Amino acid sequence: MVEFPPLAVLRDRRLQTFGVLLWVFSFLVLPQLCVAALLGLLCTRFWLCAVLYMAWWCLDRDTPWQGGRRVEAIRHCILWKYMRDYFPTVLVKTAELDPSRNYVAGFHPHGIMVAGAFLNLCTESTGFSALFPGIRPHLMMLPLPFRVPFLRDYFMSFGLVTSDKESGAHVLSRKEGGSLLAIVVGGAQEALDARPGAYTLLLRHRKGFVRLALEHGAALVPIFSFGENELYDQVKNPPGSWLRRIQNRLQQVMGISLPLFHGRGVFQYSFGFVPYRRPITTVVGKPIEVQKTLHPSKEEVDQLHQRYLKELCNLFETHKLKYNVPTDQHLEFC
Repeated sequence: MVEFPPLAVLRDRRLQTFGVLLWVFSFLVLPQLCVAALLGLLCTRFWLCAVLYMAWWCLDRDTPWQGGRRVEAIRHCILWKYMRDYFPTVLVKTAELDPSRNYVAGFHPHGIMVAGAFLNLCTESTGFSALFPGIRPHLMMLPLPFRVPFLRDYFMSFGLVTSDKESGAHVLSRKEGGSLLAIVVGGAQEALDARPGAYTLLLRHRKGFVRLALEHGAALVPIFSFGENELYDQVKNPPGSWLRRIQNRLQQVMGISLPLFHGRGVFQYSFGFVPYRRPITTVVGKPIEVQKTLHPSKEEVDQLHQRYLKELCNLFETHKLKYNVPTDQHLEFC
């Protein structure tokens, strides 16, 4: 006789899948729907609502570059806790963060859709505020979504800000401290190498976040998210292949990468855009003290960058065995 799981378990699993679908939907479908919704309103008797929104949008256009507009109710929404349990996702603290200081955090790796960064830094599902009281995280994101009506407001509510230097400078200018500016350093290009078992980070020549930390005297915090690259499979696209050349070209033109990825479906497990149920453990490392230097030299940037790479490697090596990474596996930088 076949035994079925209790109804409560089935309900929770469906809610977990729904939470993940909402997150995937936000990236793949919501931008187009938001544009269609605005255009649709203009063609109905509710056209005035669309006009008023566009007027508000014009007045509010600089907000994503000025710290955004967080909405705690959305960050605390119970759906994100179900999404957390889908993988599941855990946030690990290794050191205290002084709320009187500001921080620049490097988040690695990018993965396909930065699930770990979203859950840990854009929601309270893993208890960020409880682990790091007095710290307000802001995750940087490409500017394009902030130019889409309605979507910009939705993304800002999570604490997302644009990935421009002026946006980062605004967050780090908070004199009372307590700001954590999180940057997925590998960016969209690193997503092209995101696949199970991959530990290659696009970091060797990316030093802008280090310069930003020096200019504002913000401590550097390495963050590594174990399991981030395990969520999706990706079509093989080695450097030099025709597919990779097309993807690189599109990334240069559009500013976003287009990895050909797949996971599982909602009702079947062979193919779809739903990520696999694989654990994510995001480890926040010890802050690296930074001396404020308004005009850092190339040597100062390079020296701090090398120290950051060393600390990130130490963080990875210290914790990798706990999260089923082989002993002989090490980080690779390109």
